[in-house]
Amino acid sequence: MLQTGINWLLSGLVVLSASYLLPGVHVGSFLTALVVALVLGVVNILVKPLVFVLTLPITLLTLGLFSFVINALMVVITEWLVPGFQVDGFLWAMLFSLTVSVLSTLVHTLFSNKEK
Repeated sequence: MLQTGINWLLSGLVVLSASYLLPGVHVGSFLTALVVALVLGVVNILVKPLVFVLTLPITLLTLGLFSFVINALMVVITEWLVPGFQVDGFLWAMLFSLTVSVLSTLVHTLFSNKEK
């Protein structure tokens, strides 16, 4: 349970960091960043698989590049659901999605348990 809370806090920091790096993404506060991390996670669990299946032919046709569009769509859905979170356009949503993915990988690699 503690590990889940730590991961959530790290995800909130990643969202906040990405908003500082990208001028087209605006997060009102750290609390908003935590809510964005939570809602984005829920949207990725509930909505993304359905959208991925529905767009599978175009994803295969583009050799997986359409998944960037799907990820940006998940960010746009999150923007609609979370007050205090604003993305200035679809391109910024794509860049935010990519930035969050890279930063999350780095942060979670640095802070993960390396028990063998």
